[in-house]
Amino acid sequence: MSPTPPAPLHLAVALDGTGWHPASWREPVARPRDLFTAGYWTDLVTEAERGLLDFVTLEDGLGPQSARVTAPDERTDQVRGRLDAVLVAARVAPLTRHIGLIPTVVATYTEPFHISKAIATLDYVSTGRAGLRVQISVRPDEAAHFGRRTVPRIEAFGTPAAQELLADLFEEAADHVEVVRRLWDSWEDDAEIRDVATGRFIDRDKLHYVDFEGRFFRVKGPSITPRPPQGQPPVTALAHDSVPYRLVARQADIGYVTPHDAAQARAIVAEIRAEQEAAGRAEQTLHVFGDLVVLLDDSPAQARARLDRLDTLAGEPYRSDALVFTGTARQLADLLEELAETGLTGFRLRPAVAGHDLPRITRDLVPELQRRRRFRDAYEAGTLRGLLGLPRPANRYAARHSAPLVPGAATAV
Repeated sequence: MSPTPPAPLHLAVALDGTGWHPASWREPVARPRDLFTAGYWTDLVTEAERGLLDFVTLEDGLGPQSARVTAPDERTDQVRGRLDAVLVAARVAPLTRHIGLIPTVVATYTEPFHISKAIATLDYVSTGRAGLRVQISVRPDEAAHFGRRTVPRIEAFGTPAAQELLADLFEEAADHVEVVRRLWDSWEDDAEIRDVATGRFIDRDKLHYVDFEGRFFRVKGPSITPRPPQGQPPVTALAHDSVPYRLVARQADIGYVTPHDAAQARAIVAEIRAEQEAAGRAEQTLHVFGDLVVLLDDSPAQARARLDRLDTLAGEPYRSDALVFTGTARQLADLLEELAETGLTGFRLRPAVAGHDLPRITRDLVPELQRRRRFRDAYEAGTLRGLLGLPRPANRYAARHSAPLVPGAATAV
């Protein structure tokens, strides 16, 4: 009897500017003059789709990029400024056919009502390929853009005050996602009748108040956008410690984690699975993806030399929350297979230089994984949930019709 073949891996890329290394914009392939054009992002996502990747994530923020975690900097030798991730995804969506599109949204200052309809719209524009990456903000300068709250500057993340602030922000993010999910369900799938003969466009019995009241939000609903094609576009989050692991376990479909070796990966997966069970979601599919920054070349020496050259341009060694891999596609495939044995179900790769390392992922790594029968040979589903093996969820309100209502607005407190 032949042994059971290993499960195929899920593979995604995280797109940020010209790449994740701060000196990436100075490489000949970087195209910094095109960075704020639709064509630049379309080319990157099209290349990712060429490699049959599950999805791309698009970074975003509410303040200029910074070498500091909690404050802006004064550097002028690195990329600063972004396009809006949701709008970029909406522009690219009609020009692609299969790949998932997951923009980043900062839950700390962005109303869940707005995000629910933005991602629902993206799901319609992409015909079922939208997702959401939720993150928090700890920067006082970003708080000042909105004036709704003040955030103390964190000098050290290990202090009790910092831990209390982070716990509050992640609890708010969990509520934010809950409101978004409820709003996606506030229209039943067949609420739109569109019957010209009778003059009925919607069945008002199939629109529902969400009536969310929590510590951070009070939202009446329903949404103004019908339920997305996927029902619930996948929700994702990056997590580095127990508090964000809990957010992933409670509210996400995919968590991105940053282990630096197999032992750490195994411990992280175990902690998230325990939190998932405690949240009552043990029977639901929750993917845990490992994040890696990658520099891929024909030899390890070439990859290392390229990193050294980039570090020299940046004026300092590159440091990342994620493991920085330098080597060949075959060596990276070996590492991914090793890490997959720890319980990780996929990987989100961060190209150090988008113009160089993304094609290396799609044209070198993907064929290597295909040879090992660890990656698809063709797209096998028409939606992002389908690619990820996530069933389309039932509408939580469908079984209990409420009285007819007129769509209203949502407010936050």
